[in-house]
Amino acid sequence: MSNWFVYLLECQDNSVYCGITDNVERRMAVHAAGKGARYTRSRPPKKLLGCCRCDSRSAALKLEIAIKKLKPAAKRELAASWSSD
Repeated sequence: MSNWFVYLLECQDNSVYCGITDNVERRMAVHAAGKGARYTRSRPPKKLLGCCRCDSRSAALKLEIAIKKLKPAAKRELAASWSSD
């Protein structure tokens, strides 16, 4: 089984960022250090809303694309429905 995750972050401006990673803790540290995605460099992360394990990198990318089309409220609801992996 693959260890790819889709994760959702709440940023300091209350926006929601979606990304994928193979190591959630390491990726959170990179975002917190201001060296992550361009989006989170300008909007530092406040907290991890949730993460979802995927079967492959491809599946994680497809889920990320679908999530990015959602409104922030729907993203928050989705994150709340994920169990902590």
